[in-house]
Amino acid sequence: MTIQSDTTVGRIATEYPLATRVFSRHEIDFCCGGGKPLAEVCAEKGLSSETILAEIQEEIADKDTDIERWDEMPLADLIEHILVNYHRPLDAELPRLAAMARKVVDVHGDKMPEVLPEILSTFLGLRAELEAHFPKEEQILFPMILRGEGAMADGPISVMEAEHEGAGELLKRLRELTHGYEVPEEACNTWRALWHGLADLESSLHRHIHLENNILFPRALAS
Repeated sequence: MTIQSDTTVGRIATEYPLATRVFSRHEIDFCCGGGKPLAEVCAEKGLSSETILAEIQEEIADKDTDIERWDEMPLADLIEHILVNYHRPLDAELPRLAAMARKVVDVHGDKMPEVLPEILSTFLGLRAELEAHFPKEEQILFPMILRGEGAMADGPISVMEAEHEGAGELLKRLRELTHGYEVPEEACNTWRALWHGLADLESSLHRHIHLENNILFPRALAS
Protein backbone atom coordinates (compact mmCIF):
# COMPACT_ATOMS: atom_id res chain seq x y z
CA MET A 1 0.00 0.00 0.00
CA THR A 2 1.51 3.31 -1.10
CA ILE A 3 -0.85 5.75 0.62
CA GLN A 4 0.43 7.95 3.41
CA SER A 5 -1.21 10.00 6.15
CA ASP A 6 -1.01 13.10 3.94
CA THR A 7 -3.04 11.39 1.19
CA THR A 8 -6.57 12.74 0.92
CA VAL A 9 -9.35 10.46 2.08
CA GLY A 10 -11.10 10.89 -1.27
CA ARG A 11 -8.05 9.61 -3.13
CA ILE A 12 -7.69 6.70 -0.73
CA ALA A 13 -11.35 5.76 -1.24
CA THR A 14 -10.89 6.01 -5.01
CA GLU A 15 -7.73 3.93 -5.28
CA TYR A 16 -8.62 1.47 -2.50
CA PRO A 17 -12.43 1.09 -2.51
CA LEU A 18 -12.36 -1.34 0.43
CA ALA A 19 -10.94 1.48 2.55
CA THR A 20 -14.43 2.95 2.65
CA ARG A 21 -15.37 0.17 5.08
CA VAL A 22 -12.80 1.52 7.52
CA PHE A 23 -13.90 5.10 6.95
CA SER A 24 -17.52 4.17 7.60
CA ARG A 25 -16.65 2.38 10.84
CA HIS A 26 -14.95 5.49 12.14
CA GLU A 27 -17.45 7.97 10.63
CA ILE A 28 -14.76 9.51 8.41
CA ASP A 29 -16.32 11.61 5.66
CA PHE A 30 -14.83 10.40 2.37
CA CYS A 31 -17.41 12.01 0.08
CA CYS A 32 -18.01 15.72 0.76
CA GLY A 33 -14.89 15.84 2.94
CA GLY A 34 -12.81 13.84 0.51
CA GLY A 35 -10.38 16.68 -0.15
CA LYS A 36 -8.87 16.57 3.35
CA PRO A 37 -5.66 14.63 4.14
CA LEU A 38 -6.15 11.57 6.30
CA ALA A 39 -3.90 12.97 9.04
CA GLU A 40 -6.02 16.14 9.29
CA VAL A 41 -9.27 14.19 9.47
CA CYS A 42 -7.89 11.84 12.10
CA ALA A 43 -6.63 14.76 14.19
CA GLU A 44 -10.07 16.38 14.07
CA LYS A 45 -11.71 13.16 15.25
CA GLY A 46 -9.09 12.20 17.82
CA LEU A 47 -8.00 9.15 15.85
CA SER A 48 -4.55 7.78 15.10
CA SER A 49 -3.78 7.97 11.39
CA GLU A 50 -1.31 5.08 11.83
CA THR A 51 -4.10 2.93 13.26
CA ILE A 52 -6.47 3.83 10.44
CA LEU A 53 -3.79 3.06 7.84
CA ALA A 54 -3.19 -0.31 9.50
CA GLU A 55 -6.91 -1.09 9.40
CA ILE A 56 -7.03 -0.19 5.72
CA GLN A 57 -4.04 -2.42 5.05
CA GLU A 58 -5.77 -5.28 6.84
CA GLU A 59 -8.99 -4.66 4.93
CA ILE A 60 -7.40 -4.79 1.50
CA ALA A 61 -4.81 -7.51 2.16
CA ASP A 62 -5.31 -10.86 0.46
CA LYS A 63 -8.78 -10.05 -0.80
CA ASP A 64 -9.94 -12.27 -3.64
CA THR A 65 -12.92 -10.03 -4.34
CA ASP A 66 -12.75 -8.26 -7.69
CA ILE A 67 -13.20 -4.65 -6.65
CA GLU A 68 -14.24 -2.27 -9.40
CA ARG A 69 -12.01 0.77 -9.82
CA TRP A 70 -14.40 3.39 -11.13
CA ASP A 71 -11.56 5.83 -11.70
CA GLU A 72 -10.41 3.46 -14.46
CA MET A 73 -13.81 2.86 -16.10
CA PRO A 74 -15.26 4.82 -19.04
CA LEU A 75 -17.27 7.84 -17.87
CA ALA A 76 -20.38 6.50 -19.60
CA ASP A 77 -20.16 3.29 -17.56
CA LEU A 78 -19.70 5.25 -14.34
CA ILE A 79 -22.73 7.42 -15.05
CA GLU A 80 -24.82 4.33 -15.84
CA HIS A 81 -23.64 2.76 -12.58
CA ILE A 82 -24.69 5.85 -10.62
CA LEU A 83 -28.11 5.96 -12.27
CA VAL A 84 -28.88 2.25 -11.89
CA ASN A 85 -27.49 1.71 -8.41
CA TYR A 86 -28.12 5.03 -6.70
CA HIS A 87 -30.63 7.29 -8.45
CA ARG A 88 -33.32 4.81 -9.47
CA PRO A 89 -33.50 2.84 -6.20
CA LEU A 90 -34.32 6.07 -4.35
CA ASP A 91 -37.39 6.63 -6.53
CA ALA A 92 -39.09 4.03 -4.33
CA GLU A 93 -36.99 4.19 -1.18
CA LEU A 94 -37.50 7.87 -0.36
CA PRO A 95 -41.34 7.63 -0.33
CA ARG A 96 -41.09 4.40 1.70
CA LEU A 97 -38.93 6.03 4.36
CA ALA A 98 -41.15 9.11 4.42
CA ALA A 99 -44.23 6.99 5.06
CA MET A 100 -42.50 5.13 7.90
CA ALA A 101 -41.21 8.35 9.45
CA ARG A 102 -44.70 9.87 9.43
CA LYS A 103 -46.15 6.72 10.99
CA VAL A 104 -43.54 6.68 13.76
CA VAL A 105 -44.21 10.33 14.58
CA ASP A 106 -47.98 9.82 14.54
CA VAL A 107 -47.87 6.76 16.80
CA HIS A 108 -44.85 7.42 19.02
CA GLY A 109 -44.29 11.16 18.80
CA ASP A 110 -45.21 11.65 22.46
CA LYS A 111 -42.37 9.33 23.56
CA MET A 112 -39.66 11.56 22.02
CA PRO A 113 -41.42 14.87 21.31
CA GLU A 114 -38.16 16.82 21.01
CA VAL A 115 -36.61 14.36 18.57
CA LEU A 116 -39.03 12.41 16.37
CA PRO A 117 -40.71 15.43 14.71
CA GLU A 118 -37.29 16.90 13.89
CA ILE A 119 -36.19 13.58 12.41
CA LEU A 120 -39.23 13.68 10.15
CA SER A 121 -38.68 17.29 9.09
CA THR A 122 -34.97 16.72 8.51
CA PHE A 123 -35.60 13.64 6.41
CA LEU A 124 -38.28 15.42 4.39
CA GLY A 125 -35.79 18.22 3.75
CA LEU A 126 -33.24 15.67 2.54
CA ARG A 127 -35.83 14.00 0.33
CA ALA A 128 -36.79 17.33 -1.24
CA GLU A 129 -33.12 18.15 -1.78
CA LEU A 130 -32.44 14.84 -3.54
CA GLU A 131 -35.59 14.88 -5.65
CA ALA A 132 -34.68 18.36 -6.93
CA HIS A 133 -31.01 17.43 -7.35
CA PHE A 134 -31.27 14.27 -9.45
CA PRO A 135 -33.07 15.85 -12.44
CA LYS A 136 -30.36 18.52 -12.70
CA GLU A 137 -27.75 15.81 -13.01
CA GLU A 138 -29.78 13.61 -15.31
CA GLN A 139 -31.06 16.33 -17.64
CA ILE A 140 -28.15 18.79 -17.66
CA LEU A 141 -24.83 17.64 -16.22
CA PHE A 142 -24.66 13.98 -17.20
CA PRO A 143 -25.65 14.67 -20.84
CA MET A 144 -22.92 17.34 -21.02
CA ILE A 145 -20.35 14.83 -19.82
CA LEU A 146 -21.58 12.15 -22.21
CA ARG A 147 -21.30 14.63 -25.11
CA GLY A 148 -17.66 15.21 -24.21
CA GLU A 149 -18.35 18.67 -22.77
CA GLY A 150 -17.24 17.90 -19.22
CA ALA A 151 -14.41 20.44 -19.34
CA MET A 152 -17.05 23.16 -19.78
CA ALA A 153 -19.24 21.91 -16.93
CA ASP A 154 -17.48 23.67 -14.06
CA GLY A 155 -20.59 25.77 -13.33
CA PRO A 156 -23.06 22.86 -13.06
CA ILE A 157 -20.50 20.80 -11.17
CA SER A 158 -20.01 23.57 -8.60
CA VAL A 159 -23.77 23.66 -8.05
CA MET A 160 -23.94 19.88 -7.63
CA GLU A 161 -21.05 19.89 -5.15
CA ALA A 162 -22.73 22.61 -3.09
CA GLU A 163 -25.95 20.59 -3.03
CA HIS A 164 -23.97 17.52 -1.98
CA GLU A 165 -22.67 19.54 0.96
CA GLY A 166 -26.23 20.42 1.93
CA ALA A 167 -27.31 16.80 1.77
CA GLY A 168 -24.28 15.81 3.82
CA GLU A 169 -25.23 18.24 6.59
CA LEU A 170 -28.74 16.79 6.73
CA LEU A 171 -27.30 13.28 6.97
CA LYS A 172 -25.10 14.38 9.87
CA ARG A 173 -28.11 15.84 11.65
CA LEU A 174 -30.07 12.61 11.23
CA ARG A 175 -27.17 10.66 12.73
CA GLU A 176 -27.04 13.06 15.68
CA LEU A 177 -30.78 12.88 16.30
CA THR A 178 -30.80 9.06 16.21
CA HIS A 179 -27.60 8.71 18.29
CA GLY A 180 -25.93 6.84 15.47
CA TYR A 181 -29.10 4.91 14.62
CA GLU A 182 -29.16 3.17 17.98
CA VAL A 183 -32.62 1.61 18.11
CA PRO A 184 -34.55 2.53 21.32
CA GLU A 185 -35.74 -0.36 23.46
CA GLU A 186 -39.36 0.71 23.10
CA ALA A 187 -39.19 0.86 19.31
CA CYS A 188 -41.81 -1.04 17.34
CA ASN A 189 -41.03 -2.88 14.12
CA THR A 190 -41.74 0.18 11.96
CA TRP A 191 -39.52 2.34 14.13
CA ARG A 192 -36.70 -0.21 13.90
CA ALA A 193 -37.14 -0.50 10.14
CA LEU A 194 -36.99 3.29 9.83
CA TRP A 195 -33.71 3.49 11.75
CA HIS A 196 -32.18 0.71 9.62
CA GLY A 197 -33.48 2.31 6.44
CA LEU A 198 -32.03 5.70 7.32
CA ALA A 199 -28.68 4.11 8.19
CA ASP A 200 -28.65 2.32 4.83
CA LEU A 201 -29.56 5.58 3.09
CA GLU A 202 -26.64 7.33 4.75
CA SER A 203 -24.18 4.62 3.69
CA SER A 204 -25.51 4.59 0.13
CA LEU A 205 -25.40 8.37 -0.23
CA HIS A 206 -21.83 8.48 1.07
CA ARG A 207 -20.74 6.04 -1.65
CA HIS A 208 -22.85 7.86 -4.23
CA ILE A 209 -21.45 11.30 -3.47
CA HIS A 210 -17.92 9.90 -3.35
CA LEU A 211 -18.29 8.51 -6.87
CA GLU A 212 -19.40 11.90 -8.14
CA ASN A 213 -17.26 14.34 -6.13
CA ASN A 214 -14.01 12.39 -6.12
CA ILE A 215 -14.17 10.47 -9.41
CA LEU A 216 -16.78 11.58 -11.95
CA PHE A 217 -16.50 15.35 -11.59
CA PRO A 218 -12.69 15.62 -11.58
CA ARG A 219 -12.40 13.27 -14.54
CA ALA A 220 -15.09 15.12 -16.47
CA LEU A 221 -13.41 18.49 -15.89
CA ALA A 222 -10.07 17.05 -17.03
CA SER A 223 -11.51 15.43 -20.15
